[in-house]
Amino acid sequence: MKKIIVIAIVGGLLACVPIKKYKDLEANYKKCQEDEASYKTKAIDYENQVKELNVQVDVLKSGLQALQKDTALLGDVHRQLMVDYEKTKQLNQVLEEKYASLQKSGSSENANLIRDLEATRIELQAKEDRLNKLELELNARERAIALKEARINELESMLRNKDEASKLLKNKIASALRGFSDKGISVEEREGKIYVSMEAQLLFASGKTDVNAEGKKAIIDLAVVLESQQDIDILVEGHTDSDVLRSAAHPKDNWELSVLRATSVVKIMLANSEMDPKHISAAGRSEFHPVDPTNKAKNRRIEIIITPDLSELFELISKE
Repeated sequence: MKKIIVIAIVGGLLACVPIKKYKDLEANYKKCQEDEASYKTKAIDYENQVKELNVQVDVLKSGLQALQKDTALLGDVHRQLMVDYEKTKQLNQVLEEKYASLQKSGSSENANLIRDLEATRIELQAKEDRLNKLELELNARERAIALKEARINELESMLRNKDEASKLLKNKIASALRGFSDKGISVEEREGKIYVSMEAQLLFASGKTDVNAEGKKAIIDLAVVLESQQDIDILVEGHTDSDVLRSAAHPKDNWELSVLRATSVVKIMLANSEMDPKHISAAGRSEFHPVDPTNKAKNRRIEIIITPDLSELFELISKE
C-alpha cells in the first residue's frame, strides 16, 4: 500500500513539471514579444532622430550661408556710406573754413552760407546716425555668425567623435571574434550602427534554443568587449529560415524559435559580463528578414545590432 502511495505522489509531481515549464516558457515568450514591439518603436524613433539631426545640421549650414551673404551685402552698404560720410565731412570742413573767412571779411553772403552750413551739418548728422546703426547691426550679425559657426562645429565634432568611436568599437569586436571568422560570424558597420551576425549552426542545434559551448564562447568574447561601452544600445535579433516549424512543445513555431534564441543569447551576455540590462533587448524576426533567399543557412542567424546613444546630440539641438 505504501508503495502505491509513493508511486502516485511521484507521478503527480512528474505531471506538474511540464505544465510549470510550459507556463514559464509562455510568460517568457509574451515578454519577448512585448520587448520586441518596444524596441521596434525605439528603432524607428532612432532612425527618425538621425534623419532629424542631419536635417538640423543642413538647416544650420543653410542659415549660416544666408546670414553670411546678407552680412557681406550689409558690409558693402556700410563701406559706401563711410565713403559718403567722409565726402560730406570734407565738404562741411570746407564750408566751415569758408564761413570763418567770410566772418572776418563781413561778406553779405554770410547768411546764405550759414543756411548751407546748417543743411550740410544736418545731412552729416543723418549719415552719421545711419552709419552708427549699420555698425550696430553689423556687430550683431557677426556675433550671430560666430555663434552659428560654433554650434555647427560642435555638432559636426560630436558626429565625427561618434563615427570614430563606432569604427573603433567595430575594430575591437572584429579583433575579439577573429577566431570565429571562418565559422559564420561577420562584423560590419552600416549607417552608424554595428552589425554582428552569427550563423545559427555555430550557436544552436537544429530547432533548439540552448547555445552550445563554442557559440557560448563567442558570445562571451563579444560581451566582454561591449561591457565597457556606456553610450550604446544593443538589440539581439533571432532569425530563422522559411521552413515551417510546428511542434506541440516549445518552441511551437518560427516566431517562438527566433525570440527564444535571442533571449538565450541575451542571458549569456548578461550572466558573463557587467553589461547594463537597461541597454540591451531581445527580439524575434522569424523568417521575414532573410539575407540570402537562396541560402537558408545564412538566414538562420543571430544578429546583434549596436546603436550609439545620440541623446547628447539632441540635447544640444534642443537648445536652439
